[in-house]
Amino acid sequence: MAAAAPPPLLPFRSYEEYLESQVTARDLRYLESEAVGRQLVELGFCGSRDVLQREEFEARAAAAAAGLTAAVPQKSLASVGKELKNNFLQALAEREEANRTGKISSIIFIRDLNSHHQEVSAYIDYAHRLTTDDFEVYFSGKKRLLPRNTDLSFYNWDRNVSTSNSSPNYQVIAENACGLLFKNKSDRKIINVDPKAYPGDGTTRTPVETDLYLHVVIYDHIIRRGT
Repeated sequence: MAAAAPPPLLPFRSYEEYLESQVTARDLRYLESEAVGRQLVELGFCGSRDVLQREEFEARAAAAAAGLTAAVPQKSLASVGKELKNNFLQALAEREEANRTGKISSIIFIRDLNSHHQEVSAYIDYAHRLTTDDFEVYFSGKKRLLPRNTDLSFYNWDRNVSTSNSSPNYQVIAENACGLLFKNKSDRKIINVDPKAYPGDGTTRTPVETDLYLHVVIYDHIIRRGT
């Protein structure tokens, strides 16, 4: 039997980002810095038990980069060929390719009612969800993209229950005087989702009028690549 394929490394642009992705917000409360967290992950004290060493990571990353061709956009775009009549779905389609290729990193805020008629909201890492969800069913209208307690930040307004989870693209900074913040792991820029505040360098805030949800806002962050 053939060996299982190794986990994809595309969300990580460096070995440091890969290590940081395994450091949780809870870990950071007890550690001096992200650098300490990376060292502990590399030594096997935090994160996954099967942590790649730098040489193996770089070898896999090089192989993955060599396989990236123009076949990615058209073959992988779930929105291609769909009749999109809703503003929200059109907004997602306009951003799909850029999020898949890493040109931008979008955070989607959705507030709506769940199946129990409870008001819930979440900040969703669009690029990450594109790798975990089948967006064909969303763009075709068979299902709706809904908040989950595994998203960057989730809140059930009726039950007063909240969760936060860092993703391959963002670190959640929940306990901050400025409110909820997200730190992009590629260029380390901060995204401020307070509607009254400046969203951050390279970030735009776009409210989306739609009848699919109670409230939708999309934060688009243009990723600055190192020279």
